[in-house]
Amino acid sequence: MNFTKTRVFTAIIVLILLFSITNAQVPTVPEVSRDKVICFALYTVHNNIMKMTAQLYPLKEGEDRTVRLETKQSGSWKQIAKAPVVEKGWTAVFRVENWNTTKDIEYRVVHGKNAYYTGIIRKDPASKNTIVVAAFTGNSINPNHGGDIPKDDIVENLKKIKPDLLFFSGDQVYDHNRHYAAWLKFGRDFGDIIRITPTVTIPDDHDVGQANLWGAGGRLSHTRAGHDGGYAAPLEYVKEVERAQTSHLPDPYDPTPIERGIGVYYTSLTVGGVNFAIIEDRKFKSGPDGLVPKRGPRPDHILDPTYDPKSVDVPGAILLGERQLKFLRQWGTDWRGADMKAVLSQTIFCGGAHIHGKTGNRLHADMDSNGWPQTGRNKAIAEIRRAFAIHIAGDQHLATIFHHGIDDWNDSCYSFCVPSIANLYLRWWRPLEAGKNREPGRPEYTGEFSDGFGNKVTCLAVANPSPEANGGQKLTTRAAGFGIVKFDKKKREITIECWPRNVDITNPNTKQYPGWPRTIKQEDNYGRKAVAYLPTIRVRGMRNPVVQVIDESNYEIIYTLRINGTSFRPKVFKEGSYTVKVGEPGTDKMKTLEGVRSLSPDTTKTIRVRL
Repeated sequence: MNFTKTRVFTAIIVLILLFSITNAQVPTVPEVSRDKVICFALYTVHNNIMKMTAQLYPLKEGEDRTVRLETKQSGSWKQIAKAPVVEKGWTAVFRVENWNTTKDIEYRVVHGKNAYYTGIIRKDPASKNTIVVAAFTGNSINPNHGGDIPKDDIVENLKKIKPDLLFFSGDQVYDHNRHYAAWLKFGRDFGDIIRITPTVTIPDDHDVGQANLWGAGGRLSHTRAGHDGGYAAPLEYVKEVERAQTSHLPDPYDPTPIERGIGVYYTSLTVGGVNFAIIEDRKFKSGPDGLVPKRGPRPDHILDPTYDPKSVDVPGAILLGERQLKFLRQWGTDWRGADMKAVLSQTIFCGGAHIHGKTGNRLHADMDSNGWPQTGRNKAIAEIRRAFAIHIAGDQHLATIFHHGIDDWNDSCYSFCVPSIANLYLRWWRPLEAGKNREPGRPEYTGEFSDGFGNKVTCLAVANPSPEANGGQKLTTRAAGFGIVKFDKKKREITIECWPRNVDITNPNTKQYPGWPRTIKQEDNYGRKAVAYLPTIRVRGMRNPVVQVIDESNYEIIYTLRINGTSFRPKVFKEGSYTVKVGEPGTDKMKTLEGVRSLSPDTTKTIRVRL
């Protein structure tokens, strides 16, 4: 097959896929009574700023184009904000400063004389020892794989465990031309828990109407397959999607729009002493078509296992981009109000599957994953590990836990890719050889591997689709489900859970997917082995201070961490002289120790610091 025919064939396949997704079950916008025009609302609270997006059904001609926000004060409803309705998508955004985070606050969104939507903005759970995040991806509505059934099983589980944060990592909507109608259905499905829980929703490729997305800084793509980079849907459509899904997030770190005026939302959010970086995997990433040598029938798929991975890690190939790397670098040093850190994004920084679509369809490397470009991948996880952060994401349709490596296996952070709510396109992790250095008794698909781009990864757990799973039920055979991540601030441990659909996770007889739960320590997220150590820092006058280590040879911040207790022995990765900052940033209780010399691992020394 020649080059032109191959491109035509690929385009046909993509169009068939898009058509099947779009027409699997076309959502409609129901006609509602005027007292029901507010469908749902999303909110977050960060730095005492509450932001909320109210999502409305279409308003009729002559109806008021404003929405009011009221809170219950001393038993009566008082208006605290008013917002205009944006007719493209029918949203209204509230931003309220000086929010009281010390108590639960009842709210209601009001339109006209008798349309109300009520909920509770929860107090910040700072006093809780364990902060619970429920994480999701892939909300397909295709009936062939169970996507048309209610989400009551998930919502009922969430009501029982009462998570402190909901995270929807992308593909909340699979209808490529009717985001609005499908988004309303998403809100109806999850509204009972969203109305009382802070929620992060970030759009991915299917949300903006594409099979895959390489945003390329906002340029125009000429195909819904997206291989050339950019956004193919009309500009106002893309803006409508992002406005609906992200305008309730904390203010962006740098709000400067990208090409064609598309906005950005990368930012941080602190909930209960856990600080989350919310980043945009796809927005700045380069498209592979025309940039890298083609290694298969599609520009993004590499079928030849003998190819040289370095051949696709070309100059000019961007992943997160300098703007987001700058943000992550600053975020990793800012521990105000934070005991632990995590990164939330669309997908993980490696090729996390070997088989795509159906059994036997082995794919050596997929550029839609964040395993490519490798240089950009390494830059990203280098910043994540400086903050000892875990990475939580989705998109791959396949639940996994990986320990990532840059120069050596396991020298960086862990990632958790959550399973899809309902799985459209199946994937499997099935390496051809057994993993190296597996834990005793663990399956051969676990252990140390190189992914299709040569990245060093260690697989700890995977939930492959299986016809035998859970008695052969449709959703569990397709490995559908959701994730729970628990941050134990007292122990500084992170427990990762992976649950199938249609179970009661509070029932002690209910089993998670094989390989879960998994508990890691906070410091495991910077798994790099020490070459030397600095003297042990013993602090008086403060518990859990922040410690920052700076290499005096180049003034690079090696890492920053809020320690657990009053004693910490900093590891370093080369011999030399270091500056160590200890205390509470932004206050007068901060000490700077300069000229601290490294010690061999078997040498001990103590520096006492009074704060």
